[in-house]
Amino acid sequence: MIRLLSSEWLKTKRTAIRWITFCMPVIAALCIVAYLSASSSITSEFVYEGYFVIWTAIIIPVGVGMLSGFMIHEEELAGNFAGFLNTKISRKKLYLGKFLMLVICLMCSTFIATIILCLGMKLVMPEGEHISMFILAASLAVVGALPILAIHLWVSLLWGMGASIGISMGGILMAALIGATGIGGRLWMIIPWSWPVKMSMIPAVYFQAGSSAVNTSVGGIVRLELILTGIGLFLFLAGGMLWFSRWEGREVSE
Repeated sequence: MIRLLSSEWLKTKRTAIRWITFCMPVIAALCIVAYLSASSSITSEFVYEGYFVIWTAIIIPVGVGMLSGFMIHEEELAGNFAGFLNTKISRKKLYLGKFLMLVICLMCSTFIATIILCLGMKLVMPEGEHISMFILAASLAVVGALPILAIHLWVSLLWGMGASIGISMGGILMAALIGATGIGGRLWMIIPWSWPVKMSMIPAVYFQAGSSAVNTSVGGIVRLELILTGIGLFLFLAGGMLWFSRWEGREVSE
């Protein structure tokens, strides 16, 4: 698997994938830090909520759609998947290798942006930093996004980059309206794009000093969201792998 991941990483050379993974989060985080340095009345709680709502409701849906789309598009350009499908590596390993590479890209992007933001907060507002909460929220956001990665990988193979990016636009609406607000009630439980938003907001409870009643319910919320994420990941990843094991590539006219 390590060799497969190394091969997948080499395929990203001179593509937009590395720029999206490493440059985009740096630019986004520095823009936020620049805004914080020009504002004197902003609290760490405000930064926390604003940053993770933007990251999980906008950047993750768009980024995942673009990353998976570009990754599969490169294989399509190489002889319409001929080199990708006609290897001695099992189909399940090929599919899993693509998925794990997407996970690595998402992790790197999320933690780069979060760490830069935390360092910037330490400089411009040292009295209000909560670095551990930001790192925990970033970790939960990545976990919550795993089913979305599985969905977009499947969609990218089945319909191409355009479909993946198009679905990500709808994902923004679902994440922003259902995940980041109370609209829809418990509808968020069946909307995978809302899970990263909900997961990243869990550590925010620690900003509520003295709210013991809320703190005691956090464990149940975490278990529920982890169960939903686990079920979604299993369904979309296993379904994609089973489908890919019989897939022979897209028709030229598709």
